[in-house]
Amino acid sequence: MINKVIVKVPPESIVDGISTNSDQKPIYSKALKQHRKYLEAIRKCNVSLISRLAKQKDYPDSCFIEDTAVLTEKCAVITNPGADPRKGEIIEVEKELNKYYRSIEHIKEPGILDGGDVLCINNQFYIGISDRTNKAGAQQLISILNNYGYKGYQIDVNNFLHLKTGISYLRNNNILATEDFANRPEFEKFNIIKVPEDEKYAANSIWVNGNVIMPSGFEKTKEKIKNAGYNVIHVDMSEFRKLDGGVSCLSLRF
Repeated sequence: MINKVIVKVPPESIVDGISTNSDQKPIYSKALKQHRKYLEAIRKCNVSLISRLAKQKDYPDSCFIEDTAVLTEKCAVITNPGADPRKGEIIEVEKELNKYYRSIEHIKEPGILDGGDVLCINNQFYIGISDRTNKAGAQQLISILNNYGYKGYQIDVNNFLHLKTGISYLRNNNILATEDFANRPEFEKFNIIKVPEDEKYAANSIWVNGNVIMPSGFEKTKEKIKNAGYNVIHVDMSEFRKLDGGVSCLSLRF
């Protein structure tokens, strides 16, 4: 059960956010509207508390709050984001998490780690080694998790910004994944809902109390998720996609 969700309002400076799509810049008014719709979708999922942090103009990518922390039932881990301009985002997030967690740990240099590279499945954490998360950061996280009774595993990420760009856990032993991850031995014990090649962006979706929130416009994937027994809520993510952001990126959920 997800009881609490933390989001951060996109700042006007989001138009200067980090992106591999240099020829596409988000339209701020549309991004703000889409963020409000995202919040509405979460409210439909019977979440007890939604904390909406104010925008910070000095951090264009700060609405992608998932990258700043890894949350478990026993502790919160403040990350060390892999993109240098984002490192200051963790300060306000840690202040907020202090309201809810007694135990807060930290990833430290030379380790770097983005929350978007961490896939939690029950008490196991799969940590993607990517351009934003290195082996030192992953090993630090695994050591922290082990201290709290959790297990962690490293998994190489190719062709994606983050691990969760191509795979999501939807509970009930179901994984939503692109071809890149569907046949990986690490996930062979799970039921795989395979995302069609032309709908890869839909692989980043989130489970929230029996519902799956996914990006709109991916009808084949939507039908597969519905056939697996979930209520589907779709949200327009066009402006965040321009910055390589997905549905999971916009919130911390615990």
